[in-house]
Parts: sequence; C-alpha cells; structure tokens
Amino acid sequence: MNFDWTDQQLAFRDRMHSFASDHLTDDVIDRDERSEFAETLWQRAAEFGIQGMFIPTEFGGTASADIQTAMLAMEALGYGCADGGLLLALNAQMWAVQLPILHFGSDFQKQHFLPNLCGGRWKGAHGITEPSTGSDVFNLKTTAEKVDGGYVLNGTKCMVTLAPICDVALVVASTNPAKGKWGVSTFLVESGFAGFSRGENHLKMGLRTVPIGELRLEDCFVPDSHRLGKEGGGFATFNYSLEFERCCILASQVGTMQRQLETCIRYAKERHQFGQPIGKFQSVSNRIADMKVRLETSKLMLYKVAWLKSQGKSAMMDAAILKLYLSECFAQSSEDAVRIHGGRGYLTENGVDRDWRDAIGGVLYAGTSDIQRNIVAGLLGV
Repeated sequence: MNFDWTDQQLAFRDRMHSFASDHLTDDVIDRDERSEFAETLWQRAAEFGIQGMFIPTEFGGTASADIQTAMLAMEALGYGCADGGLLLALNAQMWAVQLPILHFGSDFQKQHFLPNLCGGRWKGAHGITEPSTGSDVFNLKTTAEKVDGGYVLNGTKCMVTLAPICDVALVVASTNPAKGKWGVSTFLVESGFAGFSRGENHLKMGLRTVPIGELRLEDCFVPDSHRLGKEGGGFATFNYSLEFERCCILASQVGTMQRQLETCIRYAKERHQFGQPIGKFQSVSNRIADMKVRLETSKLMLYKVAWLKSQGKSAMMDAAILKLYLSECFAQSSEDAVRIHGGRGYLTENGVDRDWRDAIGGVLYAGTSDIQRNIVAGLLGV
C-alpha cells in the first residue's frame, strides 16, 4: 500500500476544502436549532460536482475522482463544512443509493436516476431498517409480491436518512420469505408512485439538519423496470454497497476530527487559568494528544480500506473495523473537545457541542458498533 498522494489528488482535496469553507458554512447553528435542511447548500454541492464525483459523465456525473481520491475529498469536505447533517446526507445518497444504481442498475435506471441525483434535482434514500428489524436486516417484514408487469410492495421503513424529502427510495423487500436472505430483492421507488408516502422529520439529539423519518408502502405498484438487479439478488446488492458505505460514510468525520484538534489546540493556547495557558495542564494536553492519536490511526484505516476497494479486493473485515473504530474515535474526541472548552464547550453558540451530538449518531447508523464487533468476531470464526 502506498498512501502518497499525487499533486492532482492534493489539488482536488484543496479545492474541496476551499469550496466547503467558503460555500457550505451558512447559518448552521440556527439551522441546527430549527432542525432545518439546507436546500441551498445541497444545490451548491451538486453544482460543484460533489454528488457526481465518482459517476461517469454519460450518467450525469463528473467522473472527477476514483475511490481513494473521493475519500481524500470527503475528508476535506468534513474539514471545511461544519454541518454534520449535510455531510451525512451527501454521503448516504452517494454511497448507499447512487453506487448500487451505478453497479447493479440497468441502462434505463442509470440514465433515469443518476443524472437527477448527481445534479441535485433529486434526493435519494436507502430504506432497509424496519420497526422490528434494525440490526437483524434480513428478517424483513416488507414484502414485494410479483404481479403482471411488476411488484406490489407493502411495509414500513424507519430511521431512513432523507426519507421525508426523498424523490426516490432504494427499498429492500422480501420477494420470497421462505428463502430468507436469498429471497430479498431491491427496488427503486419514486415518490410519485401510488401507495408510497413519506413520514415527517424526526426531532433528534444530533444530526438535526438532515431529515430522517419513515417510508410507507401500501399496495405500492413498482414496475419491473424499477427492480434493481435480479430478483433475489438483494443480498448481493446490500453487501456490495455496505462495504463502500462503511468505508465512505464516515470519511468526512476524519476531516471534522482534524478541525476539532486544531480548534482545541488554539483554545488551549489562548485560554488562561491560574496564570498559564490551560494547555500546560496535563489533563488538557493529554486529551489533545489522545485526539491526535485517534485522528492519525483513523486516517490510516480509512486509507487502507479505500486502497483495498480500489484494488477490487474484499474489505468486509476491514470496513467493519473502520466503521467501529472511526465512529467511536469521533465520539470520544468530540467529548474531549467539549471538556477542553469547559462551560463554553457546553454552550450551543460556540458549536463545539454540535459535533459531539452528531458523533453519537455515527456509532448507530450503517450498523451499530456492537454489530461491527459481531461481524469481526464472526469473520474470525468465533
């Protein structure tokens, strides 16, 4: 593995950082308080080419980044953009919706969905979690019954990122419950389909600027043209996208951890107590050292998984380790940032608390930390 970056990759990273710093920082404290999604920032991101960076130009993308460059760019995005909800929304659509369409979709599906998603005109949601099946992802209650010309879907998906405002949902449903995970299929359900409805945005502890809610399917007819991949191929679709999602969805948090570290170092030098900068106290300097260690080790794990995927190698174990480690590191470093800032860190007006609240979501979405441990243990034969 070689983690040296080319001049072109570094230039792309720097452009991403500059764009995020200049154009994706609007009003985040107030929008967080109002639980408001920034439609304007979403459109700015699309115009810059973020949603389409790994999508070929023939399908409306910019094809400006391979997987390794994309990770570097998303890291820079997290460094420059303080809106954790927007970062989750972008990553969730790119890796859990667009990537499966690109890899498994028909020519019609690629031409129909990807230009709208890359161009910011549509938002895509990935519906797999259900009220009674979260971590037990293949014990689905949502069904897809084959009928003439398509399928009739019934069921409810919950805790779905972008669900309240999505234009298309990638929905996983059981076409043959007797076959278990081998009887699962994937469908692209458009918001205008009869029987498809979107729930209200849930109020949340963190990640308040991204809408999260339910998707409901009541005798919703989905034509054959909107089944993604083969019937019964949902398990393969899920596994393929999940490795990328676990690798990519937290890449922006590495950039946020870098920003946190720099903010804490600056504050530790400027804030004085007992006649000296607080950074001279070991309880503060040790936290900063721990933040640096978490940042560097997380970065190496991220780059390793991106390299594995760039080589076409399986990364199930490494992606699970990355998701577990990076999410836990971000949560711990975010707590340390609040502690370093003391009472000021607890005040919403300074923005330090928001990273902590957002970070807790990272140990839950895309597979909880406990599930990642189960995956690692299972792959080790335990």
